[in-house]
Amino acid sequence: MKLVRYGTPGSEKPGLIDADGKIRDLSAHIADLEGEALSPESLARIAALSPASLPEVAGNPRLGSCVAQPGNFIAVGLNYADHAAESNLPVPKEPVLFNKAPSCVVGPNDDVVIPRGSLKTDWEVELAIVIGKRASYVEEKDALSYVAGYAVCNDVSERAYQTEGTGQWMKGKGCPTFGPLGPWLVTTDEVDDVQDLDMWLDVNGERMQTGSTKTMIFGVAHIVHYISQFMILEPGDVITTGTPPGVGMGKKPPRYLKPGEVITLGIEKLGTQKQTTVAWSA
Repeated sequence: MKLVRYGTPGSEKPGLIDADGKIRDLSAHIADLEGEALSPESLARIAALSPASLPEVAGNPRLGSCVAQPGNFIAVGLNYADHAAESNLPVPKEPVLFNKAPSCVVGPNDDVVIPRGSLKTDWEVELAIVIGKRASYVEEKDALSYVAGYAVCNDVSERAYQTEGTGQWMKGKGCPTFGPLGPWLVTTDEVDDVQDLDMWLDVNGERMQTGSTKTMIFGVAHIVHYISQFMILEPGDVITTGTPPGVGMGKKPPRYLKPGEVITLGIEKLGTQKQTTVAWSA
């Protein structure tokens, strides 16, 4: 299934995409795409519904984040060897973890706000994992059974905040609008091999990133297993899994975002996003 949240910010409703690409309203069956609504049992109940029995949503509404604001928004850094190289950092021996602020989550086509005083706002196309059931000390062989689905994430980053001064990554990763998610939450049954999905990102129509999840250093199962050794993952939590090469920081010379630019990105089977950058205003 392809599950969505649609409507004005703060008033989104849950829906699913039918075979004709139309949104069908799910609000009579679940309150939102969060928490226990993403459990295997809940997803099975939704899958058993006939899309034709659900109200069709008229027009072309705004899409919100495909998951309501997660309790945890965890990111994996340097998870592609060639991206580590362009960052002048060694290939990690185990996953590098940091937090993105849950408050940075926005819809897939919402504007990206360049923070006040920023000179180094950057882009990163990433595969996001959405957790479907409580996970603690999960074995790697069982890890995929804890996943509700996958989504596209733009892990927008401010490199000066991230690496200069005290160099704390979370400062450059959690600014408002730095977490576009969607367009859809694609359930695991629609993704034959999550470790073989093409991914790309353009800025103003120029290809910046081309990659595939098959070159991830640590795959989805290992990531879920690994994080669950250190914290409890709850339904609706999001893990974004790293980016292939081609970020602005790695260009020669570096190339960063300015107001008025258009970012388009996508991952095979998971859909596409389109954002316009805007300047911060009080």
